[in-house]
Amino acid sequence: MNIGIEWLAAYLALGAVVGFFAGLLGVGGGAIMVPMLTTLFAAQGFPREHLVHLALGTSMAGIVITSISSLRAHHAHGAVRWDIVKGIAPGVLAGTFAGTFVASRAPTQPLAIFFACFTAYVAVQMILNVKPKPSRELPGTVGMLAVGAGIGGISSLVAIGGGSLSVPFMTWCNVKVQNAIGTSAAIGLPIAVAGALGYLINGWSAEGLPQWSVGFVYLPALVLLSLLSSLTAPVGARLAHKLPVATLKKIFAGLLIALSAKMLHTVLGG
Repeated sequence: MNIGIEWLAAYLALGAVVGFFAGLLGVGGGAIMVPMLTTLFAAQGFPREHLVHLALGTSMAGIVITSISSLRAHHAHGAVRWDIVKGIAPGVLAGTFAGTFVASRAPTQPLAIFFACFTAYVAVQMILNVKPKPSRELPGTVGMLAVGAGIGGISSLVAIGGGSLSVPFMTWCNVKVQNAIGTSAAIGLPIAVAGALGYLINGWSAEGLPQWSVGFVYLPALVLLSLLSSLTAPVGARLAHKLPVATLKKIFAGLLIALSAKMLHTVLGG
């Protein structure tokens, strides 16, 4: 299968956008990649029965590179709370890996509606600048493991890096927003690794996949997305540490509302 120059350019452009938002907001970019990759794969004539699985798997694999670039930039600014990463990572790994196996069996419509409603609620909270109780803190070991499993499971089913869930959770627990964004970028790495591995395993024996696919990961898109996202993620991360907290919250809230609308449109609109 020949890959036209227009598709190569589209993957590069998508990677640039994804990397910038990953660095700016601590998200993996999957919520942008999945709908766009599905559209691009359909236009390239890929088998319809594998469109979404390929988009999910490729997105998760792409988030691996994006997360590494983003977390390095945030770590350089001292914004990553590694104590939080250590406490939540085991649950994230278990929840994400298990979620990739559930994805092919569980109905995704209820999950998508739940996620859309949840992110819309969080966005409204941020726009209204609802502040957590000063005494509220992060949960203990068991609580962090449970939260991590939940974030990982949901993230794998909708192929996001977890920032849409982990940033609101941390700010709700009185973690400074810049630290929440930087820490979310680090949490996105185990989510992406476990998710990409799961989708690769699930798609290993699938028939009819396009050339240059490894499981449910389409390599040309992965390479080009990763190339540009690794360059633009540090740009977004630098901007995140220059903008005031109120502006960051509004940008993040706007992104959550857009993602909620997109998800509901996709599910309810067929």
